[in-house]
Amino acid sequence: MQVHPNQLVPGCILLKPVQGKSTHPIMPNHTIIEEKHIEVLLHFGIEKIEVSEHLASGTPFQPKEMGKKVDKETLTSQEMTENFETMYTHVVAEFKKIFLKWQSGAQVNIFELRKLMEPIYKSTDTMQLDLFLLHKYASKEDYFYHHCIAVSLISAYLAKKIGYTKEWIQIGLAGLLADSGMSKLDQSIMQKENSLSIREYDEIKKHPTYSYRMVEHTSGLTKEVKLSILQHHERLDGSGYPLGVKEDKIHPFAKIIAISDTYHAMTSERYYREKQSPFKVIEQMLILAYTKFDYVYLQTFAQTLLNYAIGTKVLLSNGQEAVIVYAKTETPIRPIIRIIETDEIIALKDKPTLFIENIIESKK
Repeated sequence: MQVHPNQLVPGCILLKPVQGKSTHPIMPNHTIIEEKHIEVLLHFGIEKIEVSEHLASGTPFQPKEMGKKVDKETLTSQEMTENFETMYTHVVAEFKKIFLKWQSGAQVNIFELRKLMEPIYKSTDTMQLDLFLLHKYASKEDYFYHHCIAVSLISAYLAKKIGYTKEWIQIGLAGLLADSGMSKLDQSIMQKENSLSIREYDEIKKHPTYSYRMVEHTSGLTKEVKLSILQHHERLDGSGYPLGVKEDKIHPFAKIIAISDTYHAMTSERYYREKQSPFKVIEQMLILAYTKFDYVYLQTFAQTLLNYAIGTKVLLSNGQEAVIVYAKTETPIRPIIRIIETDEIIALKDKPTLFIENIIESKK
């Protein structure tokens, strides 16, 4: 019978080899399934496999329930948001447990992380605008754990938008693991409530190297992903760390994570820094394009936000409420808006001191 890997139980007998992208099978015929085999199948994204109707013990095989599928078309916008928030909150809590294990010396388990993240990765297609607003779920006390999950989700989604149809999950995992090396630092630095000293900042700058060392010999990640973890704080002009390499030496995956990492950090509330408007943050990042960030990737990121925000009610920096009605490609974060109180139409590109402070209500 054909089943999904999630329906397997230990003792299942494989009737046909499981093929991957290479000529060699991932799993040979007649393999007796154990938990580790299920993890491998899920890791490679296998959807169906052929197994015997009887287990190795001779007893009939009863496939596990896959769980009731939710018809997304029947869900309201509010229900979808609530489902996503519940899943997101769970993932952050579970990741925190994993990170605390790393602090105690545990090894990185890629299969464990992928199993945790894959369900929420799959939900991103229906929760586009929410990905740009993940900072609303975090507080300064638990910022770090939210940051790792948010960078992972945003990186995976941006990778798909750029055109990485096969590598996007690996890029998402790179975003998740980029700050894993923080587990090797003095925790008083992570919990400090005011600005870091020069010595403390120098310590922080070591975390990409520690992150790389934690995954260097780990199976389940490509060498490109491992390199991007090391390079996620490098900048095009060579001003980044830990190596200070320039544009042509920085892997494209690292450039994606750099955008996601900076965006979520600047829009989030932290101990020593107030959160900023998503639109203002992207505007500041675009000013730094060509010297700090990949311009094409950043433009894709900005345009995606505006595409999902058209029709959304927003709060302006002068306290007025407005609705986004149109955005031009060349000025994606300074759209044309309609003031709700007066019905006046304003092009924000003509009002340099006025910007979108916050999103009040998403379009239905």
